[in-house]
Amino acid sequence: MSRIGRMPIVVPAGVDVKIDGQHVTVKGGKAELSLDVHPDITVKLEDGQITVTRPSDDKNHRSLHGLTRALIQNMVTGVHEGFTKTLEINGVGYRASKAGNKVTFNLGYSHPIEMVEPEGITIDVKDNQVIVQGADKQLVGETAAKIRSLRVPDVYKGKGIKYAGEHLIIKEGKTGAKK
Repeated sequence: MSRIGRMPIVVPAGVDVKIDGQHVTVKGGKAELSLDVHPDITVKLEDGQITVTRPSDDKNHRSLHGLTRALIQNMVTGVHEGFTKTLEINGVGYRASKAGNKVTFNLGYSHPIEMVEPEGITIDVKDNQVIVQGADKQLVGETAAKIRSLRVPDVYKGKGIKYAGEHLIIKEGKTGAKK
């Protein structure tokens, strides 16, 4: 059995879960998320716990078992608590500002870059930090990755946008070879 797949998902108070055949809908204080489960995987809600089962030990069923359970767990956590990714902007003159639902980045290019918040995502700007929040874990990560790709950190100086807590390996450059 999959160690992740066989663990039950505890549904916290204030979260509604509806299972309609292969369609799972999770509704909470922050948002409403839904997922279409593979036809071979069975999802049941009993006594405030969601269990995910598979029909056989086939390789495809084993991989879907853990995946489905993890996706449903992320939906429950997302509508109850939400997910957050924090990015840091490093570099002289590099900054971000927010006006309405648009975020404007000045990252050393000849033009500012404007980005509109995707639906279900909020982007906050504080000093040199950009905070991406939302209920859908996949959409939060994807939005944070798009922001980071606007100016990936330079390997020589470290200038650019990086995740908070990300460790950058800075290269020495030409003068390092002379020592």
